Amino acid sequence: SQKVKADVFKSKQWYQRRVAITAGGKRHNKSHTICVRCGKSSYHIQKKRCAQCAYPAAKSRSFNWSVKGKRRKTTGTGRMSHLKKVQRRFRNGFQTGAAQKKKASS
Repeated sequence: SQKVKADVFKSKQWYQRRVAITAGGKRHNKSHTICVRCGKSSYHIQKKRCAQCAYPAAKSRSFNWSVKGKRRKTTGTGRMSHLKKVQRRFRNGFQTGAAQKKKASS
């Protein structure tokens, strides 16, 4: 009973603190939703543009003044499903399906 009262009091306090701020209680509409390209909740519904990756622009959004931001999004931070295969093929000399010719021993 004591714990329940404490929980109710805490939640009520939070609610009062949040709503007591000017116009705090009126915030119930979302301006951003999940972006198709980057997966973050940064796609502005009215502007039709992502604040994180600049979707639907062809080039992804990145700036030189944000070194950490570039590091988070650079090559090697994702799955690299294609590049992984290319690196392996490079190490083996881009072999084709044909069998290699046997060297004549002398």
